[in-house]
Amino acid sequence: MPAASRLPDRILTLLQGKKATPLDAASLARRLRVPPGAVARTLTLLEKEGRVARVRQNHWISAQSADLITGTIQFHTKGFAFVLPQDGSPDLHIPAEDTANALHGDLVVARLDRRPQAPGPRGRRSDGTERRCGRVLRILERRAANIVGTLQKTARFHIVIPDDPRFLHNLYVPTPGTEGSPAAQPGDKVVARLIEWKNRHSNPEGIIVERLGAHTDPGVDILSIIRKFDLPAHFPPEAIAEASSFPKVELPDNPPGREDLRGEFIITIDPDTARDFDDAISLRELPNGHAEIGIHIADVSHYVKVGSTLDHEARKRANSVYLVNGVIPMLPPRLSDDLCSLRPQEQRLTYSAFVRVGPDGKAGVARFSRSVIFSRHRLTYAEAMERLKRPPRDDLDRFLQRAWHFASALRRRRFASGALDLDFPELRILLNAQGRPDRIEKESSDESHQLIEEFMLLANESVARHLNQENRPAVYRIHETPDESRLQEYRELLIAHGIKAGDLTQRGEIQKILKLLPGRPDGYALKIGLLRSLKRAVYSPKSLGHFGLAKSHYTHFTSPIRRYADLLVHAGVSGNAGWSPGHPDLSRRGHRGHQLWHVCRTA
Repeated sequence: MPAASRLPDRILTLLQGKKATPLDAASLARRLRVPPGAVARTLTLLEKEGRVARVRQNHWISAQSADLITGTIQFHTKGFAFVLPQDGSPDLHIPAEDTANALHGDLVVARLDRRPQAPGPRGRRSDGTERRCGRVLRILERRAANIVGTLQKTARFHIVIPDDPRFLHNLYVPTPGTEGSPAAQPGDKVVARLIEWKNRHSNPEGIIVERLGAHTDPGVDILSIIRKFDLPAHFPPEAIAEASSFPKVELPDNPPGREDLRGEFIITIDPDTARDFDDAISLRELPNGHAEIGIHIADVSHYVKVGSTLDHEARKRANSVYLVNGVIPMLPPRLSDDLCSLRPQEQRLTYSAFVRVGPDGKAGVARFSRSVIFSRHRLTYAEAMERLKRPPRDDLDRFLQRAWHFASALRRRRFASGALDLDFPELRILLNAQGRPDRIEKESSDESHQLIEEFMLLANESVARHLNQENRPAVYRIHETPDESRLQEYRELLIAHGIKAGDLTQRGEIQKILKLLPGRPDGYALKIGLLRSLKRAVYSPKSLGHFGLAKSHYTHFTSPIRRYADLLVHAGVSGNAGWSPGHPDLSRRGHRGHQLWHVCRTA
C-alpha cells in the first residue's frame, strides 16, 4: 500500500491514546518523515471527518482523546441546539448559552461535558439513555453562506429577517442599492450573504446579493425555497452534453445482453400529472392459479455510469425535488423525461424483476434481468380504477383485473403478517394561471394505487432478499423495531384520549389502534403521535428489516430516475463493483440538505 494512503492512520496512531500529547504539523512531519504540506492537508481532512481536533492554536490531538466532537449543528427555535457527529454517534445537546457564534447548519467542534446531567427528562434522550451535553468551541465551516429572508427597515438600519426560524438572529445589511447590492424595498424577499459574525450577543452582518421579488408576487415563495436549500436549478453543461449524447433506443431482434420483452403485454399506471414513468408491470399466467409478476424499472444505470459526470451530478443532488409548481430533477430532462421514461409505444431499456406469486399472495422464486420493453398503454390511476370497477371489455380490462387479483392477495398477506397502515391521504395543491393556489385535491389510495404499490413492494423486497442472500454490498431501506418506552408513552396518550390500548409491542395491538382512528376528530393527531413513537426509516448497508411493512428484507429499487439510492441498488443487483457501503455519501452525513445520507435517512 502506498505510504500516502496510510498517512491518515499513521497520524492517528501518534495522536491517540492516553499518553498522546498534542503535536503541530511540523512535528508530525518530522516524526513521519513526510512533507509538511501532505501532513497539513491530511489534518484538515481528518478534522472535517471529526477524527482529530485542533487545540492550542496549531497543535492537534485525536478528537476522542480530548473529548472533542465534530459535527453539524442544528438549532431549535428556542435557542438550544444539537450537534450531529460526523461519525454517526448519538447527538450532543448544546445549551443556548454554549452555542458560541454558530449558525444553523455549520460544521463545528464541540467539547463533551463530562459533568453529571440534571435528573429528569431534560437529561435523557427519547430512548431513555442519558443525553450527552457539550459546548461549541470553534466553527470549522460556515455552511449558511446565503440566507433567505424578508427585508425590513428599522429607525437606523436595514435588516433581513431569516425565513428559517432556526436562524435566531437578524442580519444587518447596507442600504439596498449601495455597496454593490441590488435595489430592494422593505417587504421584499431577498438573499443575503453572511459577511461577519464574531459575537453572539450582537447581530451578524451581511449584504444583499439577490432580490427575489415582493413577498406577495406569485412564485416568490417557491423561489425562496429553492434558494433557501441551495437547490441546483440548472445542470452543468458537461452533464447536459453527456445526456444528449445517447441515441434513441432502437435495438435489433434478440439484443445481446438483454431479455427481449417487446412482445409482452406491458403497461404503466401513474398520476395524471406525472412527467416521467419509471415503472411498468406485466403478468404471465402459470399453472395452478399462479402467476409471474413482472416489474420493469427504467435502466438508468445503463446511461449513468459510475464515476461519470452524470453520476457525480446525480450523487450531489441525491433526489429529485418535487415542488408545488414543478420538479427539480436528479437527472437532465433528456434522461428523466425521455430515454428513462417508459413512454407508451416506444422501446425502452429496463431492469426487470420477475416474481412468482401464488393465488394466496405468497411470493416465490424471483429472477432479475436487463431487458427491453415496448409499453402498450399509459394509464392514469383514475383510468385504471374505472376499468377495475366495470366488467371486462377488452384485453386491458382483463389484464388489470387479473393484476388486481394478485395485488389484493399480496396486500391481504402483508397485513396478516403485521404490516401497519401508516399512509396518509395525499393532498395536491393546484395553482391558477397566475401561479396562486387555486384549490386542494385529496388523492385517495384506491385499488388502482394499491395495485402498483403492492407490485413495487414485491420488487423491492425480492431485490433486497436477493442482495442479502448473495452477500453483495447494498444499501437497504430499514425501519427498526421501536423502543418499548416510546410505545408505552404513546399508550398513555391513547388512554388519555379515552382509547383502550393493550401491549403495543405486539403488532396486532398497533393494527387495532390504527383501525380505530379514522373518523375520530383526534384521529389524525393520534396517528401522527404513533409515527413519532416509531423509529424513522433510514438507509443502511445492513439489512435490518422494515418494521412498518413487516418485511425482513427491504430496499429501494423502483425509482432510479428520482432517487440515487435506487441507482446504487441497481448496481448491486448487477454485481457492479463500482461502489460499496464505504461510498462517501453512505458512510457519513453530507453537509447539504439534499445529500443522500443526510436527507434520505429521515425521509
